[in-house]
Amino acid sequence: MSELNPARILERRAAEAPGKAAIHFEGEAISYADLWRRVQAVARGLAIAPGDRIAYLGYNEPALLVLLFAAALRNGIVVPLNWRLAPGEHRRILADCAPRVLYYGAEFEAPAGALGIPAASTRALPSADEGRLEPGNGERDLLIVYTSGTTGAPKGAVLTQSAIVWNARNSFHAHELGAEDHVLTALPMFHVGGLNIQTVPALLAGATVTLHRRFDPGLWLADVASRRPTHSLLVPATMSAVIGHPKWRETDLSSLKMLNTGSMVVPDSLIHAFHERGVPVGQVYGSTETAPIAVVLRREDAFRKVGSAGRPSPHCEVKLLDGEICVRGPSVMRGYWNARSDADRGLDPEGWFHSGDLAQIDEDGFYRIVGRSKDIIISGGENIHPAELENVLADCPQIAEAAVVGIPDPRWGEAACAAVVPASGAALDEAAVLRLFEGRLARFKHPRKVVFLPELPKNAMAKVRRAELRRLLDEQLRGA
Repeated sequence: MSELNPARILERRAAEAPGKAAIHFEGEAISYADLWRRVQAVARGLAIAPGDRIAYLGYNEPALLVLLFAAALRNGIVVPLNWRLAPGEHRRILADCAPRVLYYGAEFEAPAGALGIPAASTRALPSADEGRLEPGNGERDLLIVYTSGTTGAPKGAVLTQSAIVWNARNSFHAHELGAEDHVLTALPMFHVGGLNIQTVPALLAGATVTLHRRFDPGLWLADVASRRPTHSLLVPATMSAVIGHPKWRETDLSSLKMLNTGSMVVPDSLIHAFHERGVPVGQVYGSTETAPIAVVLRREDAFRKVGSAGRPSPHCEVKLLDGEICVRGPSVMRGYWNARSDADRGLDPEGWFHSGDLAQIDEDGFYRIVGRSKDIIISGGENIHPAELENVLADCPQIAEAAVVGIPDPRWGEAACAAVVPASGAALDEAAVLRLFEGRLARFKHPRKVVFLPELPKNAMAKVRRAELRRLLDEQLRGA
């Protein structure tokens, strides 16, 4: 199964072009030969057995990619942690996946050390010159990425080695990606978007990756001008930051064959801003559970299909079931980690993942995302499940009941809004409600607005009618 093992593919790329730059990071160029040597040394030094988990907490750095390929050699599993989460959220994830060790970036020594598991700096990744390497098996698990489930509890989507390779093949098709290309990665690699849409596929294609530790619109523009990448990936919030930067108009963008985006419905105004600069904007639709590439808008269709998510990737099956997008294929997760039953696995009996996203198909077979059947709020590319916020509000004795829904936000696309019914005699204001979330949930999950209501709209089963609630909130906020 070596053809479906990412590390063995990287080994071939190192043999074909040993001196070529694989990764540029903060002034350092790492050749393919160098990268492969690091991967082998770390793989030999890891004290893991097949199936053991290795967690990572940190900003983007080559060490995460080295760990991923080393784990593929050793049949280990990497669990990248969202550094934006609160410590309690990290502890719940770590309790679920039980990693043997947590590696952390330089900025995260203190928070990593407080999580109660063995932790070590990526500056001291283990390495060994000699030792037997387990042959990588494409059907073994390689990556667990946590995402909010239908209950708000974190669920770990399990992606096999072969899923990562099949997803890369979908990326080759989506981006016309080859060894001659150069990818600029600025989005966080703890998400499948930053890791799997372009970054890992670029290395499997033999291309070059320029890696940014964190997104910065000025640095992104400067490196587009100086490093001349052919591809990059931004979500709507980062697109908006780039367009609003003072250097936007004067920066030479001509090296970009295309810019890709996704993660949510993308405002047409952001797409047109790049089109006016001559840069085609493609889209990638998918989810953590689909690795994520499932539906793609390619460069050839970008200008005539603005706002479309595109057509199914060649190695995915996609269908609409009562308007809901369902995906099946070799790049789809094998299920959620620690699933206790087939129902908990996240796939139906025929292997379809039901996304919860609603779409329409036009006469040319292109998909357009029109909404979500689930209640997840997507803010700046991050998933926020209302249940997580509602649980916090339910703990407050001064609140009789509350519900959280998404509202439009000019910067983040969508933001959480809390509708609160105060308990009798309670003296609450917006600031007091917002303080409830401090230290409980990641900052990006906090409500942007709090609206007080005398009651919540409910149906005959006493369930909140969220569509009606959104309408009420919209009226109140417009009148504010």
